[in-house]
Amino acid sequence: MKFLHFIIFAAAALSFSACRTGGLRPVLDPASSKTISSNADSAELTSQGAVDEKRAEALARFATGITYELNEKSEQALEQFYRAAKADPANEQLILDLAYRFSEHRQFDKAEELLVKASEQPNASGNIFSALARLYLTTGKTNLALHAAESAVKKAPAAISGYQTLAELLLQKKQSDAVLKLLTSASHQTNSHSIFLIGLAELYGKLAEARPEDAVSLQQKGLEILSQAADQKPKRPNVRQRLADGFARLGGWRKAAELYLDLVNEFNDVPEMRDALREKLAKLYLRSSDKAKAAEQLEAVVRENPTRYPEAWFYLGSLAHESKNYSKAVENFGRALLLSPELEPAYYELAGAQINADQAGEALKTLEQARAKFSNTFTGEFFTGLAFARMKNFGDAVKHFTTAEVIASATDTNRLNHLFYFQLASAHERNHDYEQAENYLEKCLQLSPDFSEAMNYLGFMWADRGIKLEKARSLIEKAVKLEPKNPAYIDSLGWVLFKLKEPQAALTQILKAIDLSEQPDASLYDHLGDIYDGLKQNDKAREAWQKSLSIEPNEDVKKKLPINLSP
Repeated sequence: MKFLHFIIFAAAALSFSACRTGGLRPVLDPASSKTISSNADSAELTSQGAVDEKRAEALARFATGITYELNEKSEQALEQFYRAAKADPANEQLILDLAYRFSEHRQFDKAEELLVKASEQPNASGNIFSALARLYLTTGKTNLALHAAESAVKKAPAAISGYQTLAELLLQKKQSDAVLKLLTSASHQTNSHSIFLIGLAELYGKLAEARPEDAVSLQQKGLEILSQAADQKPKRPNVRQRLADGFARLGGWRKAAELYLDLVNEFNDVPEMRDALREKLAKLYLRSSDKAKAAEQLEAVVRENPTRYPEAWFYLGSLAHESKNYSKAVENFGRALLLSPELEPAYYELAGAQINADQAGEALKTLEQARAKFSNTFTGEFFTGLAFARMKNFGDAVKHFTTAEVIASATDTNRLNHLFYFQLASAHERNHDYEQAENYLEKCLQLSPDFSEAMNYLGFMWADRGIKLEKARSLIEKAVKLEPKNPAYIDSLGWVLFKLKEPQAALTQILKAIDLSEQPDASLYDHLGDIYDGLKQNDKAREAWQKSLSIEPNEDVKKKLPINLSP
């Protein structure tokens, strides 16, 4: 009975396809009032009989193919389907299916033979020409592909497939003007279905990538077309998801979010679909910088399936890290790695969170695990340098930063930016290699002339050592101008003024820095003590140093208290 069901289905499919494409006449309805009585009609009957014989052969071979398929003899089944299609080239449904199957098996010659024969039928549809164009494109026959794609658009101007193939061909040939003309023509189609409009909007998105100078206007046009599709209120979930994807790609994030949320609610009882939609929604919120809503969706995903989605834990770790909840970031990145040990970026993100959580030793263990699993990377060496710097092992920090520089020089010089050289300079300075620190800070400022933190660092380093004081003052003043309420920069300005023998001006700046500081700072009070000492205000100097020691013990500051202060 199962075999009979397949034969009946095959016959129905062949008959339906023939009627739909117009390649074959439908079987005459016995109840029709039309009768066959003339000699001309007799000739037509003879022709119809020949066609029916071909259809019968096609049906028999199709049924045989199904028998082979039921017995898992795929090659024999494909051969019978192929012969069925050759016998009935007007059966577009069968031709298109087989052309796809042959292409999947890389039997492009058979796929081409079937599609060419189908395209020669009097009423061949645009779908046949579109499939033929795509096959020619796959096999590198671009001129034939172009001709077939143009025929597809001409035969079926209300179908998107021809436009898609033709646009792809023209983009490959760098003919973006022709693509724009094609899409403009397509947009003038009236009463377009939502699927056509969504496909057209996607093509505007691809054209925007090819013409970055016109990207904004092209994306806007795509969004307008998507809005037309949305106005049709498509009911099929796959169409609505494609609509949402289109809005998301073109920057219509609010509309995309609305559509995704509706789909999440609709598929609440289908966990895989629901969670996939939540992940899309979370990524959309991340792109639009709505971190709270992104976290909400990701937390819903892991709440329902805590062991299934390592990437959800990874994104939650990133969100926690950005919000400076380092312990939570460590926890989330750790879960991501537990579920997916091959997720390489999670090792480096976990190490970064551990460093910020004052777990530099654990960060080094994490980075060693990454080094054992993957090749040595810039990121791994860079984070290793940061971990050693946090542990005040500045010699090893310099070593790993230098290794990172060598790797980046050979693989990706874009990584060697001002931020990298700032970290390398800082490690050299803390390792008392001031010459190298100065070189790298100057390189940092060459790459980013307005990087105020490097200005301040280099200026303070010179001032603290009592060298290049005028240059130091100039740099620090520029930094303060860029960030006039930064207490660290104002402290540096006070310190360089003190070194320039301007203690009264220095006092004004240091007191201002203390006033702007959110938390008491030991270094500020140490500097304040030195300035009061320079002003011969001994009691105030002692009081400032004592305040510094109460915030943070420091032997160098402690040594200042017993000595005889300046009279």
